[in-house]
Amino acid sequence: MDERIFNWLFDIKISIDEITSYFENEEKDFKKYKKNLMLKRAVERNLEIIGEA
Repeated sequence: MDERIFNWLFDIKISIDEITSYFENEEKDFKKYKKNLMLKRAVERNLEIIGEA
């Protein structure tokens, strides 16, 4: 596999793992999520990374 593609897939995997880790000990409640600005920004940033990859 082309190394660039491998690196892109690796970045996507890391971002997905990070997003998942934010909710490990929390219930997935959209109302709580909307109120937590720091969590929203962290998830948005990881989604940007996925989009760029």
